[in-house]
Amino acid sequence: MLIYDEPVYRPPSEASSLILQATVGCSHNGCRFCYMYKEKTFRPRPWAELETDIEYAAGQWPGTRRIFLADGDAFVLSTPRLTRILEALRAAFPALQRVTAYATPQNLLTKDTEEMRRLRELGLTILYCGVESGDPDLLRLIGKGATPDEMADGCRRASDAGLKLSITVILGLAGKSGSMSHARLSAELLNRIQPLYLSALTLMLGPHRDRYRSGMGEGFDFSDPADDVRELGELVKCLGTDRCIFRSNHASNYLALKGTLLRDRERLLGEIELALEDPGGRLRPEWFRGL
Repeated sequence: MLIYDEPVYRPPSEASSLILQATVGCSHNGCRFCYMYKEKTFRPRPWAELETDIEYAAGQWPGTRRIFLADGDAFVLSTPRLTRILEALRAAFPALQRVTAYATPQNLLTKDTEEMRRLRELGLTILYCGVESGDPDLLRLIGKGATPDEMADGCRRASDAGLKLSITVILGLAGKSGSMSHARLSAELLNRIQPLYLSALTLMLGPHRDRYRSGMGEGFDFSDPADDVRELGELVKCLGTDRCIFRSNHASNYLALKGTLLRDRERLLGEIELALEDPGGRLRPEWFRGL
């Protein structure tokens, strides 16, 4: 059987995918808002373990069409190592249609376009990458480890290689005072990247709220649900991502939206306006949110 080093996270769109844990933890693991991998020490899993997992999964689920490479950023693996994994998956699963993985902005800068193109030809189709914000000062405060220019450069390489990008931003990161600037600068970065898929999440810290607040500078105040929805509206208003599939249906969000930009922008803004007029009836309650 497959034995995972838990907890294991995957994007909502990979709910029906086979999860192959190619790495354990996150190679960066320095983002102040993220606590998913804090109890893990990053390591690539040995090839012998992966080979055993692949053989077992192929025997149990030979018709597998989708595979997600966990953990936090399997794209950190070297091109030869990823090549070996992808070739083994192609051989083991004849019906395989796509392989996907998380990638940090730093990961995207370690491979050139030709390397990424080769991985795309071997079946890697989608990279999920959290840019979180386009505000350079905010990115520094949250420990993201990359600048907007670096993010745009890495994403351009991936797009030029034919990889599909699913990008995430996080509402509420900048608190009340920085909310609108965060939204506008994030839209500015996203307009440079032009991702095929874009998702908005909302900040969730649980017991780590005080620690986050202490690192954000004097006077930082957390946003409230209405602030986060207004921030979402500003983001949508400023986006120029044509033919981009947009979602805010992650469980962390107060308002679930879906549409295609720019076609559906006015409808999305209308839904946001209605939610702000009746937050009690239209926003997801706190107890219903989750990661």
